[in-house]
Amino acid sequence: MSKGVAITGMGIVSSIGLSVEENLQSLVSKRNGISRIENVETVHRDAIKVGEIKKSNDELIAQLNLPEFNNFTRTALLGAVAAQQALENAGISDINAFRTGLISSTSVGGMDKTENYFYEYFQNESIQKYIPSHDAGDSSEKIADYLGLKGFVSTISTACSSAANAIMLGAKLIKSGRLDRVIVGGTDALCKFTINGFNTLMILSDTDCQPFDNERKGLNLGEAAAYLVLESDELVEKEQKKVLAYLAGYGNANDAFHQTASSETGEGAFLAMQKALSVAGLVANQIDYINVHGTATPNNDLSEGRAMVRVFGEATPDFSSTKAFTGHTLAAAAAIESVYSILALQENVVFANLNFKTPMAEFDLIPQTENKSKELNHVLSNSFGFGGNCSTLIFSKA
Repeated sequence: MSKGVAITGMGIVSSIGLSVEENLQSLVSKRNGISRIENVETVHRDAIKVGEIKKSNDELIAQLNLPEFNNFTRTALLGAVAAQQALENAGISDINAFRTGLISSTSVGGMDKTENYFYEYFQNESIQKYIPSHDAGDSSEKIADYLGLKGFVSTISTACSSAANAIMLGAKLIKSGRLDRVIVGGTDALCKFTINGFNTLMILSDTDCQPFDNERKGLNLGEAAAYLVLESDELVEKEQKKVLAYLAGYGNANDAFHQTASSETGEGAFLAMQKALSVAGLVANQIDYINVHGTATPNNDLSEGRAMVRVFGEATPDFSSTKAFTGHTLAAAAAIESVYSILALQENVVFANLNFKTPMAEFDLIPQTENKSKELNHVLSNSFGFGGNCSTLIFSKA
């Protein structure tokens, strides 16, 4: 098998914690971050539940020591906090000492600000500063500027697989010798646009979501940001860096089935998992734990489950969805779940799939409902986006 690309740092902010340590403690204690909406003005405030970070934009601005006159959106603020954590965790003091890049992903972009001021822009010059921040790439540029990065910056937006594709691209840039290290991940804030959009699709739950449960009603939206620092073997050796884990494999495929729904056979998910195993040089029975996409929607869990049966047969590894902790954080989902996969490897624990009661009727797959201690060497993480964009990452113990 291939050792893969070294991961030397990680940072995260989510509804269950404002650091890697806080997120781990919430996972271990089975404490979720699902609640009623407080930070977004919406008519759906009392109708749905979300994974909301209980920290205001003003508090985030103060934490980052930004000037009072700035046009950081919440997406950019959350991303800057998590990316800074990742750099500190990797022990990087001079971000430009080597060929360094940032690949950030988002689906919301700056909508959390621009949607509020849409009708005021022509009359109120003071809010026109937010117009450029609407673009998805603006948050990436702001994070790079905040970190002081002078190198390569790119943005990926493939819906809910975005961060997985950012991580995958970063690994390829290192393997090809284009860059020495890459900060990769994603950030998304809650906003009215996504709340209304997912409500229109009728896939939001008014209760805590139930991944892979036969009675599942839909997902809880969430907000979060997380980033990993990927570094080349040469740089790790030169700097004598501690390696947290390796990104051993990755795969992306598209089932080209529907704008928002996954195919009933899970074709895209099946192909993505197969590709990731091939890149890692692993066979299916070497996977010890699957952090499933597990959105708790009727379509996703059925499609993903069928894909897992196709890949693993009757010997499906222990699996769980951590979205019942955080909500579905869209473009940030694969990034925060990458952090959770690495924590699982480090702690040798399969995290619990909360709220599960009744097995699905279509197949005999039951998620791990309690934290389970076991030796973990390889963890597979799935992330599937609208438009059929399916991605799989495999993390291996350092």
